[in-house]
Order: sequence, then structure tokens, then C-alpha cells
Amino acid sequence: MGTTLNISWPDVNYLYYILMEGFKDLIDNFQAGNICIMEEAEYLKTVSESPDNKLRVYFPDTITCRNADVSCLQPLKTEEAGLLLALTNDSERLHWYLEKQQLEKALALKTDQEIIVDMNSQLCRGVLRYIGPITSKSLFYRASIFPTYFGVELQGDDAKSGICDGTFHGIRFFQCDHNSGIFVPFNKLRFLSAQEMPTTVIKELSVDNMEQLKIGDKVQFFKEDNTLKFGVVVELMEKEAVIVTDGEESNSDLKIPLECVMKEEMLSRDLEHDGKMDRREALLVQAKRKNSDETFGLTLNSMVEVYLTEGKTAYGIIRWIGKLPGKSETFAGLELEDDVGISDGSFKGQRCFSCAPRRGLFVRLQVCRPDSRFPRKSPHSDMNSSYQPDYQYNDRVPPLVNGKASQVLLGKMKGIQGHCNSCYMDSVLFSLFSCSLVLDSMLYKSSNKKDSPIQKTLREEIVNPLRAKGFVPSDSVMKLRTQLMERGHSASFTTDEKDPEEFLTLIMHHILEVEPLLHLQQPGQKEQGAYCYQIFIEQDNGLIIPSVQQLLEHSFHSSVLKLSEVPSCLIIQMPRFGKKFKLFDKIIPSLELDITDLLSNNPRSCVICGDLADLECTDCFKDHIFSNAGFKQFCRNCSQQVHCHPRRKDHHPTKIQLPQGLQNVCDAQRYRVHREVLELFAVLCIETSHYVSFVKYGPQNQQWLFFDSMADRHGDKDGYNIPTVIQCPEVAKYLDMPLNELARQNPRDMEGVAKRLFCDAYMFLYQSKRMALYK
Repeated sequence: MGTTLNISWPDVNYLYYILMEGFKDLIDNFQAGNICIMEEAEYLKTVSESPDNKLRVYFPDTITCRNADVSCLQPLKTEEAGLLLALTNDSERLHWYLEKQQLEKALALKTDQEIIVDMNSQLCRGVLRYIGPITSKSLFYRASIFPTYFGVELQGDDAKSGICDGTFHGIRFFQCDHNSGIFVPFNKLRFLSAQEMPTTVIKELSVDNMEQLKIGDKVQFFKEDNTLKFGVVVELMEKEAVIVTDGEESNSDLKIPLECVMKEEMLSRDLEHDGKMDRREALLVQAKRKNSDETFGLTLNSMVEVYLTEGKTAYGIIRWIGKLPGKSETFAGLELEDDVGISDGSFKGQRCFSCAPRRGLFVRLQVCRPDSRFPRKSPHSDMNSSYQPDYQYNDRVPPLVNGKASQVLLGKMKGIQGHCNSCYMDSVLFSLFSCSLVLDSMLYKSSNKKDSPIQKTLREEIVNPLRAKGFVPSDSVMKLRTQLMERGHSASFTTDEKDPEEFLTLIMHHILEVEPLLHLQQPGQKEQGAYCYQIFIEQDNGLIIPSVQQLLEHSFHSSVLKLSEVPSCLIIQMPRFGKKFKLFDKIIPSLELDITDLLSNNPRSCVICGDLADLECTDCFKDHIFSNAGFKQFCRNCSQQVHCHPRRKDHHPTKIQLPQGLQNVCDAQRYRVHREVLELFAVLCIETSHYVSFVKYGPQNQQWLFFDSMADRHGDKDGYNIPTVIQCPEVAKYLDMPLNELARQNPRDMEGVAKRLFCDAYMFLYQSKRMALYK
């Protein structure tokens, strides 16, 4: 079933060693756990001739040999060396070499054998489909020895927890469904009993369990030190279960009496919170819950969470409460957000409620807890300004970038939760604050007494929680909307949809009194301040698929505008006729926006020779002879040559006002213009009156996040929206695509969410990191 790589093995025989003690020579420092090799012929020669007990060995990625003391080396079988080379950490490699039993078990494995895989401390069931190398690149310069990996097809509920379909770097090693395969080194495997397969079922002796225990079940139990542990049954005996525990560094199996083991779904994970608990106390707590009605006031349609496995929590809505056949306790039927359940709302053929397959789960009602992602309000809470939510962070939290952004923000129930037409506000806040600090100053500037609660809500209940936990509940945004309404700015702020620019102007100008982000000026006119810039463009503009750079230059040209200074943040609205009518089918996001030629009284370069320009000609704006449509400025010599052409004799170049320090001709000739460039950090998009946003979280073209505050919904009237953040590296493909090829792209055929970025852009957000330090 598997594929064998085309690897040519040399005729030379090699011996393999593991370094038990580290040593340092003049070139390198070799840690204990390193694997090294030596030709067998060289070894025999050295042993017979050399009296100093040193061997000339080769280490991975080294060309020359090293002298290693014989006492520091332990010989390895070729197969053992292959297994250990798959471990990349030297100390980890030494640890698992000393676990001889694990090595021997791994060497005895055969394909089609059932196995358990440790995936990020979660134990998943699978079948071994491939054993061998997955790369043809040897780690040694002189020998062809390759790391040995195990290809596993995940099974059952874990079937979609993998990362491949049996291929690695385009080479197929075995066949399985999408995301059901994984390649792992031997230390990630846990071994089922060879005598009893997972279909074997034995009745538990414990009366409390009331369930059948079988190999592969996830269970929980107390160890001798009273620590509550979780693991997987790998072997069953008459009175004991052999269990491999989650997250254990060593691979020693534990034998636990059956009466001390409980299936994971039958016991509340709340006992885990303190890490350790007196055994008697734990039993008393469990007995108390069994005989009490402590259900946190949970009823039908309550939003709850339940603990499934180590570090994994499931969220859902209670759709049914009652007694199950053969059960004396009260159970709850949950409709889950994700496909981690085990039914469609039926239990042993009896229909209790209806939901999608694998979205249903039945658990004891006492096991359910109120959904911790939402603030718990008292019955009389009415979302007033005195309400104190659970999601509140007083300390300053930096924006998320690179790996931290993907770690904190990705997934369902991430970002800002939408509610009641809040998508315009959710998208703006996520765009401005998740991965950028350019406007952080507005969160900490002094504000008047009436508006300081609004600033505090924005800072401590929205921005800081978003950066710290990656999630802001809808209540926090609704509180901000309520405060805006109570300040008398709009009676419909808690119900109606607004425009993003309306919200930005309100919060920055009227509430926090932030200095305008833009300072615009027309010739002979007074400077005007603004927080956003709306693109206005002539109908006969000659543009088909414009970039943001082109649109901004055309708009400034037609409006005869200049920027008085470099903005720290430039928010640009795209040209539209209302929300539904776009002027262009596609707009190319300019990752960098050069505003050098848009600044008044700013040095500029001659478009011909590159020297300092003296004159600007607006009549040459659309002349494609020199360059694409855009601002044209010239030094005096180039201007004379350009405008001597009959077609340009009617042009009227105007003098550029240079800074006083460049008035001297000699200084001007030596001057090279510094380009003022802004970086794109977010894009707001709209389609059918729903706003979403793209955020750039790193310097690479593919480092984009897509956020939708209402991506999914759980339940109907009594349900809630599920905000989602996903990575969208596919946009880089279209950003790098030639213009003629991009023009031919059918939006429906564009990969992922790229169509939204190129076809639905409403607002582009740029920043100057240099100016953000001063404003």
C-alpha cells in the first residue's frame, strides 16, 4: 500500500553510535544524544592500530571526521539509528534511547497494526499504514541513512484530526481520506495489546461506572499521589486496565484496578482544576453532585460548555433534559458547535432532539457549566454602565503579530462576536487593534469625565481581551453601543447598522477628541482635518483594474489636493454608488502606498532623471509616455525638453515649493528624495450589507487573516453568532499575479476568500510606523 522512495544504498558498511556524553572540539560542540557513523573498515583498522581509545566518526551535516572518545559512544543497530534520527532534539533522542522497551516495541511494529498516536498530548486511535523514510535527503554527508517515520491512518472520532491524506511533499506513501493521515516518529506511538484488539469488550466491576469499558476508551483515574489523570485503555485484564496517560514524557504503562477507572464522559472535569485533591474529598464532591440539583440554573436553550479531553472543551446549547434508558440521573442533550459529538440527537434509537450528525452529545446535567466565553449576568442586569464583565483586562496588552497572532486569534469563537447589526463595528475594531498599535494612543489619551467610561470599555473590555484571549463577547460590544446611545449621539446605535466611517468619526472626533488623522489642503485654501478619505474619481478615468495607489493619485489630482503632513494612519474609502454599486469589479490592494508626491512643500524626484524636481505639471498627469498615469514633476532641464513637444506646449508647469534648506542650487543637486511609504495593515469589505475584514499579521504576502463576526450561528432566536478567524494565504497568489492574468480571473473561481478582498473592498487602512511613534 505504501510507496518506497528511490534510494540508492552504498556498498560501504557503516557502524552507528549514539553519543552518551557531550564533547567540544575546536570547531563544534556536540551534545549527548547525537548520532554518528563510522565505516566498518575504518573501525577495524583503528582498533588494531590506535592505542588512544578514540574513534574517527562523522556527525550529521559535517564533512570532516571528529575524534570521539570510545567511552562516550554506544553502538546502535541500523534500524535503531533510523528511529532515533527522526527525533530532532538531542536530549530527547538520548531519553528515548534509554527507553529500550519503547525502541524494541517500535522495531516490532508491522503495517495494518492498530496503534494509538500522541498528537499534542491528545491520544488518537489509528492504524499503522507505512514504516520507513519520507525524504530522500540523507542527514550524513558520507552515508545514506534516513530517519524512520510511521504513517498512521487515524480512525473513528479521530479520523479528521490528521494533516494529510497519506502524502508527504507530493509523494504518496499510503492512501487515506483527507486530513486523516499523519507521519510521526516512534516516540509519539502508544502500543495496544497484541493479544486483545479494540473490539474486545469486558464488563467493568465498578457499580458506579454502569458502562462497558473497552480498549481505546478515554478514561480518568486517580494515581497514588491523588492526582487526577487522563489516558487511554490499551489492554484489559480480569481486574485491571493497562492505561497510557495523556502528556506523560515517559511511556510506562500503568495498571489501574477497574473499580478505580471511569469513562471520561461520566465524571466532571471540575475535579481537575486544583490539580490535586484528597481522594475522599473527590468522592464526596462527586456524591454531592449526584444527589443535588446543582445545575447553575441551566434550562433548555442554555449555552453551556463541557470538558472532553485534556485541554479541549466543547460548547453547545441544551436542546433536551430528561432521563435516559437505564440511567437514574438527569441528562442533558447538547447540540454542539463543532463535529465532536457522537449522535444526531438520538440515544440508542430513541429520538430526543434533532441536530446534524456528530453535533449531538448526551452528558449528565451536573457536568454542564455555563459557557465561560459569555459574561454571566444577574437576572436584573440590563447592560448598563455599572455592569462588570468577565472579559476585562486592565493591563496594557500589545498587538498580535506573526506566530502569536495565529496562535491566539485563529479558530471559531475568535475575534469579536457579532450581534444585532454590529458587523460594521466589529470589523472596524478588529482591523484597527488586533495586529496594529497605530491608533493605540486614543485608548490612553486623557478624556473628559463623561466620555472616560466609553474609552475604558473600548480599552479594557474590547481591545485588551481581543489581544489577550483572541475573543470579545457580544455583550462587551453591546455595552459600548449602549454607552454611545446614552451619550445622545444616536438613538439607534444598539439596533441599526451604521457605516464604518460614521462610527470612526464619532468615536475619534466627538468622543475621544483625537486630532484628525489627515490634514488636507487645496491651493489658497485653509487646511482641513479628516479621519477618513473618500475616493472621488472622474467617470472617464481610463482605469480598468486599478490599484489603491492609482485611485488615490487620481482622486487627489481631480480634487487638487495635497497632504500637509505624513499621516500616522490613512483610512481610504473606495469609490461606490451606495453600498450595492461598485465602480470597479476588482481593486488591487497596494501593499505599500507611496505618498511622496501627495505631500505639499515636500521634495520630489524628477520622473525623467531622478534629480530633485523644481516643477510639477498637472497636465501631464495622464501622459503615459514617461510612466503610468500619476503625478509628473521635473527638474528644469527635463521640463524644458518635455514641454518643447508640440503636444505639450499648452501645458502649464507650476513651481514646487521646496523646503528652505533646499533653496540653494548646489544643495538641491546633491539631494536624494526620501520616499514616504505607508504599509497596508487591514481591509474592510462589504457584500450584501455585511462587513468583514482582512488583517495583515506579518511582513510576508501570505500572512493574512480573514475575520467575520457572524460567520456562523448556533441556534435560532435563542442562539448566538459564532465569530471566526481563519488564515487566508491564498491572497498572496493573486497579489503576485500579473495584471492581465488577474483581469481574466473569474471571481467565482478565486481560491478561498480572495474574491472578497479583491472584489468587495470598502475601506483600506494604511499605517506609518515611523509617524506612529510621534502621534
